Amino acid sequence: MTHITPAHFLDRRVNIALIGCGGNGSQMLTGLARLNHALTALGHPGLHVTAFDGDTVSEANIGRQMFSPADVGMYKSVVLVHRLNAFFGLDWHARPIHAGPTELVNVGAGIAVVCVDSAAARAKLAPILGRTAAYVMDLGNRASDGQVIFGHSFASGKKPCGTSLRWPYDVLPELTDTTVPEDDTPSCGLAEALERQELFINQAIVTPALGILWEFFRHGRLRWCGAFVNLKTGHVRPLPVDNLPVRAEAKNAA
Repeated sequence: MTHITPAHFLDRRVNIALIGCGGNGSQMLTGLARLNHALTALGHPGLHVTAFDGDTVSEANIGRQMFSPADVGMYKSVVLVHRLNAFFGLDWHARPIHAGPTELVNVGAGIAVVCVDSAAARAKLAPILGRTAAYVMDLGNRASDGQVIFGHSFASGKKPCGTSLRWPYDVLPELTDTTVPEDDTPSCGLAEALERQELFINQAIVTPALGILWEFFRHGRLRWCGAFVNLKTGHVRPLPVDNLPVRAEAKNAA
């Protein structure tokens, strides 16, 4: 099965909302800048990213996330976007707040990339993204494994070409299941953080995510729309595009 990239994602600049600039988000934002540079070199109009994150950099973030000791105490989104704008000559925007309905509507994102770390945050965002973004990509991980899922929200009300992509939170409903207790205790240092997550798990999740977007923009089609990664076993299992039905709620942007 193949999903065909809509033409307007290939012939005009695409707005992307990146939600969360921590472990996965900081790696993803850097990758998006490299993706943008490659696409524009090939004649694509490029990407415009608005990065949302109301958190500040802590000592525990250094090493696992894309921050240095000089960044401690500064807003994650501001640090990263200013750095990439200077490095690549971009005009991307940083929003040092947690994304809400008004902010996401104003961005007008064609693609929303969700890099939050809790089911509660996803549950809050999902209905909003269903109404405001054409596609949603969700990245998540545990200590040594995780997944990325890219799906269609039907926010535009238009039937996509080729095979439809399923709503990510239909593929894995547990991503928005707030009944399961979560450990949200902050780490006090890098050593403690590494007891809870492997050093390169975020990089391992972000690499297939960027690979999906490269296929989507560069080749105009997708035969796989997600991946499950396990660093302990070394396994990466792709999620193929299929012809499974899309729930009515997703079509109605619920």
